[in-house]
Amino acid sequence: MPGSAFYDVDSLAKVAINLFYGWGYNFYRQENQLRADDQLIRSKVGLLLGWAHKSVEKAERDYRRDFLPAPSREKPRPDAAAMAGAQTIEKLSRAIGELQGQISAQPVPENDRMTQRYRQETATLQHLIAADQKLVGQSELLRSMLELKNGAWLIENMTALQDGINAISETLRTRQLLLFPTV
Repeated sequence: MPGSAFYDVDSLAKVAINLFYGWGYNFYRQENQLRADDQLIRSKVGLLLGWAHKSVEKAERDYRRDFLPAPSREKPRPDAAAMAGAQTIEKLSRAIGELQGQISAQPVPENDRMTQRYRQETATLQHLIAADQKLVGQSELLRSMLELKNGAWLIENMTALQDGINAISETLRTRQLLLFPTV
C-alpha cells in the first residue's frame, strides 16, 4: 500500500542511517571502503598461498612416489637422503599452510571510538593496503616459483624458497605492528 510507512522513502532512509551509525557503519566513508579492500586483498593472498601449497603437496607426493618406494625384502628401510628430502618438502608445505592461516586470521582496525581516539583510521588503513600489496607481490612470486616444480627442484632451491617464507612472515609482522604497535 503506497500510503504505508513502508513506502515513505524519507523516513526509511532516516531509520536506515540511524541503524548504520548505531552499528558503527557508514557505507559512504572512505574508511569502510579501505577496510573492505583490505579484507578482499587478504583473501586473494590466501588464495595465492593456497595454490602454492597445492603445488608443494603435489611435488611432495610425486617425490615420495619416485624416491620412497614401498619396503621390500631386499630394501626394508628407505634411503636416508630421500627421507630427509621428503621431510624438507613437508616442512615447506607446513610453513606455507601456516602463513595462509596467519593471513586469514589477521585483523583489520576496529571501527570504534577508542580506536579512533588513538589513531587516524584512514592513514592506518592506507598503510595496511601498502603492506597488503607487498603481501600480494610476495605471495605471487612464491606461487610462481613453485608452479609445476618437482621435489628435487624444491630441495635444490630451498634457500630461496625459505627467503620467500621469511619475507612474507616479516611483512605479516609489520602489518600487525600497524594495528597493534605494542605487539
